[in-house]
Amino acid sequence: MTLDDALRGISGILVTPYDSAGDIAPERLAPILDRALGAGLHMPVVNGNTGEFYALTTDEAATMVRETVAMVDGRAPVLAGVGRGLRDAICLARASAEAGATALMVHQPPDPFVAPRGVVDYLHAINDASGGLPMMLYLRNDAIGTRAIADLCAVPNVRGVKWATPNPLRLAEAIAACDPGITWVGGLAEIWAPVFYAVGARGFTSGLINIWPERSLAIHAALEAGDYQSANALIAGMRAFEDIRAEEMNGTNVTGVKAALQATGLDCGPTRAPSAWPLTDSQHMRLHQFLTRNNLI
Repeated sequence: MTLDDALRGISGILVTPYDSAGDIAPERLAPILDRALGAGLHMPVVNGNTGEFYALTTDEAATMVRETVAMVDGRAPVLAGVGRGLRDAICLARASAEAGATALMVHQPPDPFVAPRGVVDYLHAINDASGGLPMMLYLRNDAIGTRAIADLCAVPNVRGVKWATPNPLRLAEAIAACDPGITWVGGLAEIWAPVFYAVGARGFTSGLINIWPERSLAIHAALEAGDYQSANALIAGMRAFEDIRAEEMNGTNVTGVKAALQATGLDCGPTRAPSAWPLTDSQHMRLHQFLTRNNLI
């Protein structure tokens, strides 16, 4: 599968497993990867936000990309998240390239003082450090405006944008303003995918693939066929899971995934603070109902 095909598919954001001492335990990803890739996942993503990227040290993130690429073993392209301060991003870009990652997902810098032209420089530095690996931009804040987004997309080797802001009108403007070779990926998972597809995005990100990849692939197939009615029906059947993840200011986003994995016998440990852990009794009850209703446990 080519990178462009994978970008238009599902970018499956993998959790980062921990052992009983709280250290990363990448080997616990093996059964999760095997099921997701067996179901047809187009591209696993390591060091994304569902992977608790900001809770990891740079050394831990480098280990995760090395181990994940080795476990995938050529079965699919691997997208590796990089970001944080410039020197950390450069270090992780180099480590990802050395590990054999197919492309980089560049997290939008969370620094309180970010200039759009500074992000252009940031992308150039990452591009140089990786030796020119293709890049997908992870855009969580579109307040920089369409012109600035176009400038970011003009940086060499930018091949895609993960659009993670609930603003489809701005997305449509950005698509029109940028090179037609850029792939625009719905970055707010399955629930927002039909809306983003309607204005020109293709593919979407998913945390659901960690526990129910078959449903994610069915939603993608329906959208690719233009069957919005079926896609929306399939999304309705998994929405309870996403509703739990969206609670506490999205603080249960990864918590819901890891709690579901524990319930299905694939313990990947808790989440690290400041993520919420564990689920509340009410959240746990609703998660158990969701998993039971869909024969996931």
